[in-house]
This record gives sequence, structure tokens and C-alpha cells, in this order.
Amino acid sequence: MIKVNNVTKEFYQGQEKTEVLKGVHLHIEEGEFVAIMGPSGSGKSTLLQLLGGLDTPTTGEIQISHKMLNEMKEKDRTVFRRRQIGFVFQNYQLLPNLTVEENIAFPLHADGKLSKEYEKLIHEFIQTVGLEGLESKQAKLLSGGQQQRVAIARALVTNPTVLLADEPTGNLDRVRAEEILTLLSKFHRDYKQTIVMVTHDIFAAGFADRIILFKDGVVDQEISRKDSDYAKYLANFMA
Repeated sequence: MIKVNNVTKEFYQGQEKTEVLKGVHLHIEEGEFVAIMGPSGSGKSTLLQLLGGLDTPTTGEIQISHKMLNEMKEKDRTVFRRRQIGFVFQNYQLLPNLTVEENIAFPLHADGKLSKEYEKLIHEFIQTVGLEGLESKQAKLLSGGQQQRVAIARALVTNPTVLLADEPTGNLDRVRAEEILTLLSKFHRDYKQTIVMVTHDIFAAGFADRIILFKDGVVDQEISRKDSDYAKYLANFMA
């Protein structure tokens, strides 16, 4: 599903160069739920931007569903991102004056796909994320947890190949965070949705199939739910 091969990313401020990613190798299987953790500045959010086609690597290759993002022209990458990648952000990034229904429908409008069939799909998503009765409520009047539910429905209504979540519970208390993580797990489990989530919270990472630890711009360590010491690892990390 996702192959990252020897990816580097450099930024320049004047003549000063900063290497954020220093040769990242990563494979993510179709239907896998992966959490990426690491300290601030380790490169995890930069990697997520590259996976989403929001930026391009300095060197290396990024392949998603047999498409080479780093070889695409900007226009083609924009279309690929709109149709194949779903995004969920920490600050929700909803249109505050639009309703729940309008926010969820927005990417379908942008891609010229809104029809009676899709209107039915939107209502199904509203039910799935538990927002029945709030269809006509403006996003700015919702709680944080409700806004994040709208954001998840909006990200998934186009049936993306990959869902990228950048600190999706960062602005929520533990109760609301668990609700959102349970919802993501439901889409992963029931619809085989591939999810890549950046988080600083080991509690959130514990919902994933695999945890990838970033350090100094490279993958430092990985641990899978299939590993016998997975539970022990989480317990030690949270202690």
C-alpha cells in the first residue's frame, strides 16, 4: 500500500540547511493501522505531509497504491490527494459557518461528485459517526469531539485509499479522545481502512496495529501488536 524508500527532506532558511528526514524506509500494508510517535522535531509530521502529497521529498521515493507521488506533476498530485487521501487534523479545519452536512459534503462538491447517491452516503456517515440530529448545525457551534467526528466523516466520505491523521486527539480530553480513537478503530476494523496516525500520546498509539518510533529524522524502532511484548512495551512506556 505505502512504500517509503530512502526519503530525505531538507529545508533552507537563507544559507542554513536543516535536515528533517535523513533516509526514511517504511512499508505500510493495506488495511493496517499505524501510529507514528517521536519527540518534537523528529520528522513525523513532515513525513505525514509527504505521504499526503502536500510536499515533495528532497530525495527518495514515495509510492502509494502503485503510484509514485514524487514523480507526479503538482496538478496530478493535487488530484491524487483529493481522491485518494483523507486528512484529519488536530484543529479539525472545518468551515465554521457551514453545517455538519455541508462540511462532510464539501470534498464531494470540490470533485464534482455530489448526487442523490452521495447524499445518501453523507447521511450514512452522519449516522456512523454518531451525529444524527445535528445535520443542520453550524460547525462552530459543535463541541471539540463533535467537530472531530465531522472531520473524520469528511475525510472518509470520498472512500480514500489512505487516512492520514495528525494528532487527531490532541485538543480533546481523555474521554473524548477515546471516543475518537474508538471511531477510527471501527473504520479500520469494519471497512479495512488504512490509517497512518501521528501522535505524541502512547494511549492513542495503543489503538494501532503497529507503532513506529521516530528519532532524529529516521525510524528508530518499531513494535507490532503481534509481538509478544507489545502490551509490556505499552505499560512500560506509560509508567
